[in-house]
Amino acid sequence: MSEPITLIQPEWIVPVEPALTVLRDHDIAIAGELIVELLPRAAAEERYPQAQRIPLPGHLLTPGLVNLHTHSSMALLRGVGDDMALKPWLEERIWPLEARLMSPEFVFDGAVLACDEMLRGGITCFNDMYFFPEAVADAARALGMRASLGIIVVDFPSAYGSGAADYLRKGLELRDRLDDDRLMTFCLAPHAPYSVSDENLRQVTTLANELGLPIHIHVHETAQELTDSIKRYGVRPLARLDELGLVGPDTIAVHAVHTSAAELDLLAERGVSIAHCPHSNLKLGSGIAPAAEWLERGINVGLGTDGSASNNRLDLLGEARTAALLAKGSSGRADIWNAHQLLHTLTLAGARALGLGDRIGSLEAAKSADMVAFDLRGNELQPVYDPVSQLIHAAGRAAAAEVWVAGRHVVQMRQLRAQSAQTLTTEVVARTRMWQNRISDILSGNSAP
Repeated sequence: MSEPITLIQPEWIVPVEPALTVLRDHDIAIAGELIVELLPRAAAEERYPQAQRIPLPGHLLTPGLVNLHTHSSMALLRGVGDDMALKPWLEERIWPLEARLMSPEFVFDGAVLACDEMLRGGITCFNDMYFFPEAVADAARALGMRASLGIIVVDFPSAYGSGAADYLRKGLELRDRLDDDRLMTFCLAPHAPYSVSDENLRQVTTLANELGLPIHIHVHETAQELTDSIKRYGVRPLARLDELGLVGPDTIAVHAVHTSAAELDLLAERGVSIAHCPHSNLKLGSGIAPAAEWLERGINVGLGTDGSASNNRLDLLGEARTAALLAKGSSGRADIWNAHQLLHTLTLAGARALGLGDRIGSLEAAKSADMVAFDLRGNELQPVYDPVSQLIHAAGRAAAAEVWVAGRHVVQMRQLRAQSAQTLTTEVVARTRMWQNRISDILSGNSAP
């Protein structure tokens, strides 16, 4: 028996593919998890007279947003390391706290908070890097969200495992267990060149080639990282990664702030994707990335929020506007990264970086119905000449009114729709005071090691 048809009826549909397309008074027909077709409203009414209809006047329908880089569980660490540069932020604040707090419970609660925030901001898929990825998976599945789970690789032990080999074993076992879950996919996630040895990076390369998994890694985030790499290895981090086989079309280079022209040429030549996190770069004082040069070279660029401890918002629309303004201001080119290109960056570019471009990222027949309806009826958004420009430069994440993931209506009127998801988030929010007290005790020195 075929799935029943639902017609979503917004004022505008921007499918992302074909590029620059804005459909007015069209419907999108979905059945089960998939998009059936996009067609004019009159034709939809005639073809599907028995369909359920969801009228959305004044709304813009787009593909779901893809957060290409985050550490979701760090939602519980929001605000604990403000006004610090990356190296002391990690070594003096974040890593010591994680050493005391890390557990499946901590990771799950933080990920639930993050998934709730992301979904209600129009993000339907996120690419995560953290310990206990099974707890992140549990949180995402409970809220009905799509996730690319990082198989973390780092040299030092933690509560999650004894080291890189143990992390890889556990991550691959989780991948096998979730093989049938269409919303859960995986990346190999070596943390950074400075925290992973040559031996372990070679193992990542081998596994990526054998399993066809993307590689998700921080690279060239700060100037200090480059100086330290030259002292320790005699080369800049990207050159070292290239020697170890980690620079290729399945690589997601996170940040890439400090990159020379020759390095950018290498990234473009090899088909590397970049996860651009402008707010985190600015907040940590890491610098302003050469985004205009990325775009000029045709590098595939997606946007990420990074974690809440270095941002402190999981607000991808905010990242998009900041990214555009920085690129325009630093290059002197007002025409760089227009609103339609930014929507592509927020959606299909991120999907392609994760190897999911054939499933999500654009509104096309036979693709997954991952969609967001943005309400552009607010007084502050009138008049609407170009709905995409209005979305990027005038609206905010609060405009994300309705969200679907794989055809499931997960956010309705800006709130989680499922009672189970509402109950879970309420329970987790109630537990944040306990986590706050524990973290405050650790920071004040009142907690036993």
